[in-house]
Amino acid sequence: MASMSNFASAQSGVTMSGMVDLGLVHESGGAAGSVNKITSGVENGSRIIFKGYEDLGDGNSAIFLLESGFQADTGALGQGGLLFGRQGYVGLSSKRLGTLTLGRQYTPNYLIMAGVADPFAAGLAGVFSAVFANSGARVNNSVKYVTPKSHGVFAEALYGAGEVAGEVSAGSAAGAALGYSEGKLNARLGYAWRSNDTAVIKNGGSARNILMAMNYDFEAVKMFFAYGINRGLNSAQLPSANAYGYKVAPVLSTASNDVLIGATVPVGLGRVILSAVHKDDRSKPNQDATLLAVGYSYNLSKRTDLYVAYGHIDNHSGAGYTVNSAIDIGSGNRAFNLGMRHLF
Repeated sequence: MASMSNFASAQSGVTMSGMVDLGLVHESGGAAGSVNKITSGVENGSRIIFKGYEDLGDGNSAIFLLESGFQADTGALGQGGLLFGRQGYVGLSSKRLGTLTLGRQYTPNYLIMAGVADPFAAGLAGVFSAVFANSGARVNNSVKYVTPKSHGVFAEALYGAGEVAGEVSAGSAAGAALGYSEGKLNARLGYAWRSNDTAVIKNGGSARNILMAMNYDFEAVKMFFAYGINRGLNSAQLPSANAYGYKVAPVLSTASNDVLIGATVPVGLGRVILSAVHKDDRSKPNQDATLLAVGYSYNLSKRTDLYVAYGHIDNHSGAGYTVNSAIDIGSGNRAFNLGMRHLF
């Protein structure tokens, strides 16, 4: 009877939240010419989030999160049609021991770029992943552990099983990060590794990404910085599939160094956003690229903002990078955004 009483008195809860983001996008500079569209997920991907917990006592709890991305302009599911394509995990959280979760989850390196390094927070025409190596935002079949924070210091580690029959490492991925967050300073050091082997491909090598990032809030201006070292096949994303109609299509970089410098400046009820991102391609044929972007986000309330942004990419040696948004791949080296995001 005691166990029944304890179960009945346990505190638990489930919340539903999310956001709807829609904007006007004008793209130019590519082989398709000028492209105008109303698109979902310009600043951030539209989504519905179900989040829950159960208090297990002594500072421990069971947790879960289900995050479904959708296209608000068409109603279609995002992330290739997956029901919970953004995230889906269950786990245990302890104030003393940390948090352990299993499922489809964000990688440590992506969280560093989106949450610490990129002043555009992985959205709008300044999204870092247009040029800066994106080693993969999410990993399926993964287990993640995050330590409690102590004196501003914490760490996390992730492993994703490839689940290829007879092959332990094929298709698997791993990542880790060490962070410091205290006062006005946020700093991170991250590492990502992914096997290129599949059930068919053997000895395909691996992709490796080392990432250093930080931001510091001077109040009058918040500064951002990131530096990435990327080595191996698939260590950096392939530019859009020949968006410029080159006779020789852009090739995948297998060795590159990336740098990002950015800032946000409070102005009125919003903030000006500035970013410069450069890819130094160390592989042949040395396809470098530089993204310059500026934007402004105006807060109508705590949950609703209007945004405007412009981005321009300078491609070299046949590089084919395009100005993207949070969800869409762009069609040219210039893009203008104007839209609205509402949180609920």
